[in-house]
Amino acid sequence: MVKHYLDFEKPLVDLEREIEHLKRFSSGRPFHLDDHLKNLEEKLHRLQKEIFSNLTGWQITQLARHIDRPKTSHYIQGIFQDFIELHGDRNYGDDPAIMGGISQFNGRSVVVIGHQKGADAKEMAYRNFGMPHPEGYRKALRLMNMAEVFRKPILTMIDTPGAFPGVGAEERGQAGAIARNLRRMMLLRTPIIATVIGEGGSGGALAIGIGDRILMLEYSIYSVISPEGCAAILWKDGGKGKVAAESLKLTATDLYRLGVIDEIVKEPLGGAHRNPQKVAEDLREAIGRHLSDLEKMDLDDLLKLRYEKFRKMGSFIDEGGG
Repeated sequence: MVKHYLDFEKPLVDLEREIEHLKRFSSGRPFHLDDHLKNLEEKLHRLQKEIFSNLTGWQITQLARHIDRPKTSHYIQGIFQDFIELHGDRNYGDDPAIMGGISQFNGRSVVVIGHQKGADAKEMAYRNFGMPHPEGYRKALRLMNMAEVFRKPILTMIDTPGAFPGVGAEERGQAGAIARNLRRMMLLRTPIIATVIGEGGSGGALAIGIGDRILMLEYSIYSVISPEGCAAILWKDGGKGKVAAESLKLTATDLYRLGVIDEIVKEPLGGAHRNPQKVAEDLREAIGRHLSDLEKMDLDDLLKLRYEKFRKMGSFIDEGGG
């Protein structure tokens, strides 16, 4: 049973509760309600398909931010083996908003780095809601440099509203930390696969988002700015986030069509939080497939293709005639 429902999911609430009630009521009793349950489940499936086949950009944004959506820690537990978390940037301190370390993936030794939002109120506060400080990005860079030295592929998980904009973060060089990560990731001589698992916001996402392959879960988003931030700038009204979400082209479908990402990893009907184990299995398969392709390539060719990949992004039409 889902713990939290979004506004557009409200039509599902009564049906799912009735199905759950009937399952509990009939369990261990001599009579059965199989036919009635089957009819209700078929009705529920039809309604889910109707709702989730016509989602707007704003509704997908809400799903990407869903409080029950699996976090980086879930995928680390479900996809990788023998994960050893490493801490600190060797300069200022440790930032819990980014977690990373060494692990095993399908028999390969890899470095895993990802934003971590937190699963409950206490952890969310501890993780700063997945908004890293500059020491978080410096920690990520330290791990990526280590990955290059020891020839380990880098796998990143993106899930952040953006880099933390507080005074302390700015004083410690937030913009510079992000810029150094972008520059260094373009030159790292090891395969990099970045996956947007939830919310990919602004430079806070890009700082661990440069990759030879970029994947997105079906109901995740990836954008230069949040819909509310965009609305606040364009219309001086953050409440117009719904309008901005449609214009930003931030969904996986939009970004795949525009050539920004390489693959959309399907989610269960209703979102990743409805079957986290299945999503982890599908993501493992997709990452494994792309990693096998990248590891066959010469490193000089890999860097050349990485450079060309990002140079091609951002097509435009010149109507000036000259």
